[in-house]
Amino acid sequence: MLLAVNDLTVCYGAITALREVSVAIEPGEIVTLIGANGAGKTTLLRTISGLLKPVSGSVTWCPPPKKEDGDKTLEYFGASRELVGLRPDQIVRLGISHVPEGRQIFADLTVKDNLMLGAFTRRGKKEIEEGLEKCFSIFPVLLERKIQRAGTLSGGEQQMLAVGMALMSRPKALLLDEPTAGLSPVAARTILAQLARINARFSTTVIVVEQNVLAALDIVERVVVLRSGTIVFDGRSSDLKQKQDLWSYF
Repeated sequence: MLLAVNDLTVCYGAITALREVSVAIEPGEIVTLIGANGAGKTTLLRTISGLLKPVSGSVTWCPPPKKEDGDKTLEYFGASRELVGLRPDQIVRLGISHVPEGRQIFADLTVKDNLMLGAFTRRGKKEIEEGLEKCFSIFPVLLERKIQRAGTLSGGEQQMLAVGMALMSRPKALLLDEPTAGLSPVAARTILAQLARINARFSTTVIVVEQNVLAALDIVERVVVLRSGTIVFDGRSSDLKQKQDLWSYF
């Protein structure tokens, strides 16, 4: 298990946005969170990333081991940590990057400068260059546009840049909130395909909130459906697609 959310309750004043939500995410999974507006999807991501403080419950980060070359013993990225109470920047350093809705980039800076801002967890020139190479391999258009002002990019390219900035922090888990919002159908399909590629190529765990339900179900094996702050379905996307009452979940 990579990430464990247990009995999480989050409120906005008198309004309960999440009510005793529990979900476990395995390393290397790609999972979509779907549900109607106000179901609690964004609240869940914001709580995991430290932007919101829950009323009760826990969010535990369990970083996986990595094996060194040769016969060396397993070396852990870090001990299990409780995320509730940590600052967002501390959570990023642990290996969780959050791409919020709205393509929050720095419009007046170049593409490369935006990516460099996402590299604050990296140490030294070599690590930064490796991060840039990784981003450009996933999003070649960013290499072509690297000295271009970010605000002049198309909507799809700006979303690629937002994801690229998150990748620069070397995340083990990537949280994305509505990455295809406001994009053309072609650009939306491209973004979702690239998320699947990131997951497959780098074993990065991906948790994506998506309103484009059918398109999202095509790229994931697991789906979690939220309704009115509670989980009403957690299982294989193929099982959900076969349900004749699919849209009753919304």
